[in-house]
Amino acid sequence: MAFLRSLAFPMLTFSAILLLLIHGAHCFYLPGVAPQDFDKVSFISLTYGDPLQVKVNKLTSTKTQLPYSYYSLPYCRPEKIQDSAENLGEVLRGDRIENSLYVFKMREPQMCNVLCKITLDAKTAKEFKEKINDEYRVNMILDNLPLVVPIKRMDQDSFVYQLGFHVGLKGQYSGSKEEKHFIHNHLAFTVKYHRDLQTGSARIVGFEVKPFSVKHEFEGKWGENTRLTTCDPHTKHTVVNSNTPQEVEENKDIIFTYDVEFKESDVKWASRWDAYLLMSDDQIHWFSIVNSLMIVLFLSGMVAMIMLRTLYRDISKYNELETQEEAQEETGWKLVHGDVFRPPNNSDLLCVYVGTGVQFLGMILVTMIFAVLGFLSPSNRGSLMTAMLLLWVFMGIFAGYSSSRLYKMFKGSEWKKIAFRTAVLFPAIVSAIFFVLNALIWGQKSSGAVPFGTMFALIFLWFGISVPLVFVGSYVGFKKPAIENPVKTNKIPRQIPEQAWYMNPVFSVLVGGILPFGAVFIELFFILTSIWLNQFYYIFGFLFLVFIILIITCAEITIVLCYFQLCSEDYLWWWRSYLTSGSSALYLFLYATFYFFTKLEITKTVSAILYFGYMLIASYAFFVLTGTIGFYACYWFTRLIYSSVKID
Repeated sequence: MAFLRSLAFPMLTFSAILLLLIHGAHCFYLPGVAPQDFDKVSFISLTYGDPLQVKVNKLTSTKTQLPYSYYSLPYCRPEKIQDSAENLGEVLRGDRIENSLYVFKMREPQMCNVLCKITLDAKTAKEFKEKINDEYRVNMILDNLPLVVPIKRMDQDSFVYQLGFHVGLKGQYSGSKEEKHFIHNHLAFTVKYHRDLQTGSARIVGFEVKPFSVKHEFEGKWGENTRLTTCDPHTKHTVVNSNTPQEVEENKDIIFTYDVEFKESDVKWASRWDAYLLMSDDQIHWFSIVNSLMIVLFLSGMVAMIMLRTLYRDISKYNELETQEEAQEETGWKLVHGDVFRPPNNSDLLCVYVGTGVQFLGMILVTMIFAVLGFLSPSNRGSLMTAMLLLWVFMGIFAGYSSSRLYKMFKGSEWKKIAFRTAVLFPAIVSAIFFVLNALIWGQKSSGAVPFGTMFALIFLWFGISVPLVFVGSYVGFKKPAIENPVKTNKIPRQIPEQAWYMNPVFSVLVGGILPFGAVFIELFFILTSIWLNQFYYIFGFLFLVFIILIITCAEITIVLCYFQLCSEDYLWWWRSYLTSGSSALYLFLYATFYFFTKLEITKTVSAILYFGYMLIASYAFFVLTGTIGFYACYWFTRLIYSSVKID
């Protein structure tokens, strides 16, 4: 009964936590940046016209996944281009935030402002055409808000917002079959603001644009004071359509212009990101996640009930054995008690992978907590990636501790060797893949390539902080007394009987990965969409819930298959417990392959290599994480059952 209670308590605790999470799934939101006031009040009158600096960010395309700097195209440039300070995550994402010639004055509408005129040569015309063919979008920022294009939904009055506007479009003149390239050279900006009636100050709560392609015309020679005939603020003639588009061809002149309109909004500053985050059909999203959670909870409940009933009967039967004849006739998992804790082959490597998995688990748990609290919201660009990198580095101390504790239990003595391998193995494999991918990005002259300064910073985080912390953790773990197993190990290994086909290691490992993958695959769709289709991901409360479900599922499926393995008198459970739940990473990579061919429109070879390279890294990390969860669950389970029976 003690064993029954020990298994039942964690399940009851988990159920209570789950109910609380479901009840409070609507987490509060912390904006992450301080608000900026414009049009400050004086005692005499309101002052207007505070300058609003529009910053330009990278050019992005879902077809190539290769970001480029805004000024990689011959757009209108300021006299001096200034880069904004960027955090580590922004640099790794390929963000390049720079100043621009777009300068507004708060609450002062502008019509048909001329930015500049350029003449295309063969090279620049080719560059524009390539970006238009690859459907690149221009990203801008005002007061930390990204520029969006509002698109009205067909069946509703609400809008869907797309990040950035297309560089241009392809089309045909009426009566012609020849395809032409047209550039968006006129931008109609809308700046939404919320005004505080008490103080009179205004805060920006929206930044929208409608792009147009217009072949501007003017009379006389071009100069600073030249007035356009296609749009003129003096005659209130503005651009409302693209009926006479601007073609992209060699020796063509392109005049860049823009309008600015200010609209007062009821949306408060703290809620200004809501419109950006609610970009998809949230009803389907929520239903899918809840449906997935209910299925996994049902399966978990079934598994727990089977385990409780079966194990309670087994332990009661084994403890009632009295005579020598009955003891000789015993079968099942008790029979291998003298071999169940025998160190496995390649035990050093197992220690390294378990330590790395603990490092991952700690990093993800802390990151999830900060994300749920709102500290890693999309308004803090790059904060999520920066937090994960730093947490990975500082969690090295737990990696060293857990690997050395396991290593000492396996009678190991060279703790420095295991500490070094724990600190180096996983990062070295990931770095090797990353360097190859980065070289490909460099070859494409993309802003997504990590600069040498950032590369040096990453190497310093690895060898300057992470490696020493792993050694500190290993030293502390190795100094502690070795973990004592509940039963002694025989000197001579027991022969393993021939196994049934369904207990084949490969088959059972592949079956074991299905359930953990099933717990996350719906959420995985939204994560992949946010990464590869340039959308925001924001439901961290549900993601945390799914992660808890993943942990429970990995633990339960590994325990069940481990129990069946021991019942068939196969005591080689160490590596199999790791691989059972870790095999879910294989299904993750297969799903990523399916997603590539069904949802993405990537055609370039380099872009495809980048996709599969990054998904290979993600799958490898998922393998280490889920494998470690399964291993510890199985280890706890075997210690528990063998300490619950009488061993003569």
